[in-house]
Parts: sequence; structure tokens; C-alpha cells
Amino acid sequence: MVTPATDNFTNHPLLHTAFSWENERKNLNGLPDGHGLNIAYEAVDRHANGALGHHVALQWIRKDYSVVEFTYLDLKHLSSKFANALTALGISKGDIVCTLLGRIPELYTVALGALKKTAVYCPLFSVFGPEPVVQRLIRGKAKIVVTTLGQYEAKIKPSLGRLPDLRHVLIIDTPENIDDQILSYPQLMQKMSIAFTIPPTSPDDAALLHFTSGTTGMPKGAIHVHGAVLMHYVTGKYVLDFQPTDVFWCTADPGWVTGTSYGLIAPLVSGITNVVDEDEFDALRWYRILEQQKVSVWYTSPTAIRRLMRMAIKPTEQYHLRSLKLIASVGEPLHAEAVQWGQKTFGVPVLDNWWQTETGGIMIANSVSMEVKPGSMGKPLPGIDVAIADVSENDFQLTTQPGVSGNLVIRKGWPSMFRAYLHDEARYKKCFRGDWYITGDLCKRDADGYFWFVGRADDIIKTSGHMVGPFEVESALMHHSCVAEAAVIGKPDPLIGEIVKAFVVLKPGIAASEQVRLDIVAHARKKLGPAVAPKEISFVDSLPKTKSGKILRRLLKARELGLPEGDLSTLEK
Repeated sequence: MVTPATDNFTNHPLLHTAFSWENERKNLNGLPDGHGLNIAYEAVDRHANGALGHHVALQWIRKDYSVVEFTYLDLKHLSSKFANALTALGISKGDIVCTLLGRIPELYTVALGALKKTAVYCPLFSVFGPEPVVQRLIRGKAKIVVTTLGQYEAKIKPSLGRLPDLRHVLIIDTPENIDDQILSYPQLMQKMSIAFTIPPTSPDDAALLHFTSGTTGMPKGAIHVHGAVLMHYVTGKYVLDFQPTDVFWCTADPGWVTGTSYGLIAPLVSGITNVVDEDEFDALRWYRILEQQKVSVWYTSPTAIRRLMRMAIKPTEQYHLRSLKLIASVGEPLHAEAVQWGQKTFGVPVLDNWWQTETGGIMIANSVSMEVKPGSMGKPLPGIDVAIADVSENDFQLTTQPGVSGNLVIRKGWPSMFRAYLHDEARYKKCFRGDWYITGDLCKRDADGYFWFVGRADDIIKTSGHMVGPFEVESALMHHSCVAEAAVIGKPDPLIGEIVKAFVVLKPGIAASEQVRLDIVAHARKKLGPAVAPKEISFVDSLPKTKSGKILRRLLKARELGLPEGDLSTLEK
């Protein structure tokens, strides 16, 4: 039996009717004296100045399981000191400040301090190699990077000559300045005051820069504004169901947009306790953290859930997880089998949701007040106008017919919509048709208003006149008892255009054989029909994924066909 959470999102259809961004905006304070809207003020200072000053904001778990707590007042003082440090270093409004750090407290201090200063905060994933790091620093014309001595020496120091815009590198683990450019972060912070007045900040001022890789060329830099904080607040309230006493854990690395939007901003804006784990994925460690920290809302990825599914652990029998009321997932679609496994295993709702780097926040979601249709994305959030469209170079037509696949499009106007691609106006304009943002994801809507992911537009397989979405095939394969993971591509065929080819990871203890292959093919043909079922299956030990857990189908296809592999900076090693 799935126990419902305490639901903010009651009576879903009526809420849509009554919802207004203006009314929700009243739940945020705004800067004193009407000086605008600043993310860091809403996330930290307004709580620190009120009843939540001594409430735990950040619960940092070291690798040895020891815990360091930071209250909202602590975060206010630390972020103000860093904002003053940026002033001392000559940083101005709109200058880009980067972190190249793991999940440690300094990252959160820097992010919030940069936002207070009205600089633009840009997280870089700490596992990136030297070239992806330098590419992003060049592209962003970064003025400041905060990192460790090891990261600096391995990834930045050899390329300083390529970084003319970089004024300073701040090293968090050295007590003394190395030279006039490479400075000691602790020494700098020690000199700074805890008092800082946030300057007037427009909701339309740039706040965040998130890089997202394409198949070729330089990474795209999506720019978000301070007004996005309203989306972070609303989705925390209506999707993640934040309550005042909640303990929240988002497992996403802060180098990715989820780790910033929901591992940093949303929980702090909501005034709750945010768990941050320094270490990487380990099933036993994760279950221990859920138990010891009494996590009530857990936001994780499909990859993590699939890993847990493959392990012979019964978490609710081996750990006390009574505080857990809700699990949410994002990153790529969560197969129906994973939803059902999670609900059965934990006894709480497991809710998939959909959004992109470009949307800045959750757009479509399942909710505890709705019937969950396992495998679906859910329904659009209040205030979000979503449609299915037939999009071509010369045409754009919306469709209201249920079950028809098309491009998922969103009407402009939501608070966290990206406002530009850095230095690439033409690419930005290409994302829109009139008032509609074209997501590049193909989806369909059923008669009940639920949306279902079909695939990326560039992943769609055209076989014998059929348009086949990889996710549909992968979902069917995942229902086979031997299959742990699956990824599907289109392989060129002179007769039918493309054949469907599947790459399958078998569950532990299952050996690859011709009989297993034939059994999986038969299962797929029964589920999908012969036109859609894979005609080829290759067994593999693992699937190529990004470091944030998304399956790289385009890399599978490139390797299968001997094509250029494109940008591999986000590839999980």
C-alpha cells in the first residue's frame, strides 16, 4: 500500500483554474524597500532574518559519515563574506563566477555569494577533464573560478594562457596565496565582513549559467534569471510537496542544473533542511543516509533507481525509513517497472517528472493527488501551457488529438525559462516558433491529459513507414525478467529505412546466450508487434551514459556505424 504524502497539490484540476503566478509571487519577500528579486535573498537572508535563523539549512555529510550543520544564519554570513570578497576582487554585476568543486560547503557559499553580488553563477562538474573545463571557461569568459589545488593544477594551470578573461583562481585548500592571480580562498574570506547589502536586482537580471552539451561543437550555455526563483519555489511546493519540517535530499551533483535548481535553490527557498552528501553513489551508504538523516523527500535519478533494483537489498526490512514520504525522479524517463518496484519496495509514491536545462524547473510531473500512471511524465504544472505540435522547417501545427506523437512545446512566459544561449542568438531564436518553445522531445498526450515520452526528435527511428520512439521499445524490454537495462537505436537498412537495434544489459547471474536473445526478441514481438520490436540485439556489460545518468543513444549509434562520436565531455567513465 502506497502511503500518500501530505499534499500541497490537492484537487489538481481546480488548482489549475485558481492558480496565478502573481498570487504565488506573494509568498516571496522581494528585496527590502522594493529593490527587486534576488535568488540568494529569497533562499537565505529572508529566513535568516526571521524565525528560521537557527533552523538547519544544510546538513553536510562527510565521507566518514560525520555531519556538519549550517543554519540559515550561518549561510547568510558565509555568503555575505564571499559577496564582499567578490567586491574586493573587482567583480561587477553580470561577471561570471564558476565553481569546480564537489559537494562541499564552499560550493554553496560561493553560489549564494555570487548571486548576492549579482554576478552570474556557473557550476562546472568536478569530474570533467581539462579540456571540457577550459572550453566552458573560455566560452563563459569567466572572471573567477573557485576550486581545489589538485583541480587547479591538473585542469586549469596548464591552460592559463588560453584564459585571458580569468582574473583569479581561488583555492579552497591552501592557506596562503600562490601568486597575485592564484589566491587562497580561506585567507581571502577571513578578511571579509559578514555584513553585505544586496544591490537592487531585477527579476530579469542574469543569475545562472548552465552548460549543456550537444552532439557536436562547443557546449551550449543556457542563461537563467533571478525571477526563476519563483519556479523553484512553486515546484518545491506542488511537486516535491515541501512541508516546514521536511528533510530533503537531492542526489544530483551541483555541476548539473538539477543539483543547482533542486539541490540548492528550491529547498532553501522553502526554508527546509537540505542534505548534501560529499561521497558518490553507494547503495548501502545511501540507505544509511536515508535512515540516519530521517529524509522525508528524496529526489534522485532513474539510473540510481535501476542500480538499486539490481541489488538484493530489502531496504525497509534492513533500514528504518519511516520518515520517507515521497520519492521523485528526473534525468530521463522512469520506466513503469521502476515506478512499480519503487512503490512496492519503499511503500511511498514514486513520481517521475520532466524538465530540461532550458526550462530551468519542473514543467510536467506526477503528483500525490493524481493517479500515477507508471511510465508517464504526468501532467503539466499549474501556470504551464504545454502542447503537442507537428513541427517542420516550414510548418507548425498544434494537435489536440490524444495519442498522436509530436514535438512537445511550451508557451513562453514561465518564470524559469532560459533567456539566451550564451553568445549564440541564432541558436536561441531557432528554439522558438512564435510564442512556443520547441523542446526537441517527442511526446504524446493520452485522453486523461497525461504526457508520455516517446524520444528525442533526433533519436526517432523510421522503420517500414513507422515512427518508433526508443523509450517505448526500451520500456517493453525492461519488462523481461532477464533485462536490467536497455537502449535502442535505428540502424540504416536499404529496404526498410532503419531497423530497430537494442543494446541490452542482463541482470546479475544471467549469462548471454542465443536462447536468451531469442526469448527477449519473442517477448518484444509479443509486446510491440513485429514492425516495432528489435530485429537485432547485442548484449553489453554497460550502456554509455552522461555523468548525470542519461543514456547516450547517439554514442551507441555512432559506434555502431563508425561515425564521429562528437562531444564526450559529459560521458561517464
